[in-house]
Amino acid sequence: MAASSYISGRFRGFLPVVVDVETSGFDAGRNALLEIAAVIIGGEAGMLRPLATHHFHVQPFVGAVLDPAALAFTGIDPHHPLRGAVPEAEALAGLFRPIRAAVKAAACRRAILVGHNAAFDLAFVKAAEQRTQIKNNPFHLFSTFDTVSLAGLAYGETVLAKAAQAAGLEWDNRQAHSALYDAQQTAELFCRIVNRWDFHFAKAGR
Repeated sequence: MAASSYISGRFRGFLPVVVDVETSGFDAGRNALLEIAAVIIGGEAGMLRPLATHHFHVQPFVGAVLDPAALAFTGIDPHHPLRGAVPEAEALAGLFRPIRAAVKAAACRRAILVGHNAAFDLAFVKAAEQRTQIKNNPFHLFSTFDTVSLAGLAYGETVLAKAAQAAGLEWDNRQAHSALYDAQQTAELFCRIVNRWDFHFAKAGR
C-alpha cells in the first residue's frame, strides 16, 4: 500500500498534523498567540513518522492581554527585538499553505489537529483565524487527536515529559515549553503510539 493511500485510509481521510502553541494566558480570545509550530505526519503502516515542521514566533495582536505568570512560565519576552516574530496573519498563512498541500498530496480530505491538550491548541488557532480572517483553515473544526488520552492509554502517563520518556524518547527540560520542541516531541509520541498499535493489530492477524 502506498504511503499516501495508507495515511488517507488510516484516519478516515484526515491527515494528522501536530500543533503546539505558546501563549500569554489561557483565554484564546484575550491572550496572545506568541509561538506556533506544526509537524506534518506521514508514512506507511506501522511506520508513521514526522515529515515536515513549520514554526513561527508571533507578534501579540493589538490589545492582547499578556499575563506575567504565563510569560514567566514560557520564558517568552513578546517584545524582544531578536525574536523574529511575525504578525498572526503571516504565521497562519505560513502554516496553512503547506498543510493544505500535504493534505492534497496524501489524498486526504482535511487535516486533523494532534496536540497534547489539543482543544487548547485548536482554540488559539481558531481565535487567531477569526481575528485575521485568514481563509482555508485546513483543520477539522472540532475533532482532534489528543495525546494526553492516547498516552494515558498506552503508557499510563498524561504529562508530556513523562509520556515521552515512557515511550523511550529523550526529554530536555531546557527546551520544553518551546512550541517547536513540544510539537516535535508530541509528534514522535503520537507516531510511537500509533505504530505500536498497528504492530500489535497486525500481529494479531486482524
